Amino acid sequence: MRYFIELSYFGKDYHGWQRQPNAVTVQETIEKALSTILRKPVLIMGAGRTDAGVHATQMYAHFDWNDDLSLDNKLKNLTYKLNRFLPPDIAIHRIFNVSDEAHTRFDATSRSYLYRIAKRKNPFSTEQAHAIAYDIDLNLMNEAAAVLLDYSDFECFSKSKTEVNTYLCDITRAQWLETEDEYHFHITANRFLRNMVRAIVGTLLEVGQGKKPVSWIHEVVKGKSRSQAGSSVPGHGLYLTEIIYPETIYINNGRD
Repeated sequence: MRYFIELSYFGKDYHGWQRQPNAVTVQETIEKALSTILRKPVLIMGAGRTDAGVHATQMYAHFDWNDDLSLDNKLKNLTYKLNRFLPPDIAIHRIFNVSDEAHTRFDATSRSYLYRIAKRKNPFSTEQAHAIAYDIDLNLMNEAAAVLLDYSDFECFSKSKTEVNTYLCDITRAQWLETEDEYHFHITANRFLRNMVRAIVGTLLEVGQGKKPVSWIHEVVKGKSRSQAGSSVPGHGLYLTEIIYPETIYINNGRD
């Protein structure tokens, strides 16, 4: 039987999501805890990869288990035990049944990210937001962000030497909002390339500082070269915030 895990994590102390041979990752940490509790090796598949230091307020992973864990509150007990085993920077929100063919990565229809920029140095958000020491024009940045919705090939924002079959992504939202202390960039797409959001934010900041015109975004995207785009912003300001799946994957109590 297949089960989805809904979780969140603060990525500061992890070298990203995906298991690696010589670094601590979120995936490895959860697998060790799950294997300890179930007393058999358990591997999990995540909905995607996040880089070192990147956070997730909503992430999904799935695993397979022969027994029906939905009986006798076993899923609630497993959720409770996992949270007891895991460190404070990883939280399991729920575990639920899905169809046997459901896949956290391939069945996701959209993913959303948030990038937080602090308007000034703030000791209370040092690890949660990227602080800048210059003014930016949010209107220009929103004009530049809107340009992204006119394109689908984003090779220019992909990390170099990344093996992917396609650079095509369907971006449905790219918007800057302002709070009292921060600027927030929200972006939603069906898929993202490695380092894509951080590269987009760095590129839009070039426009926001007045270094480049809005029209430059067209040149960057059409050029398909990572060297033409702006520098990537640090990972600690980035959050995976939402992953959407079709209703057809849920069975039993998959939906609250």
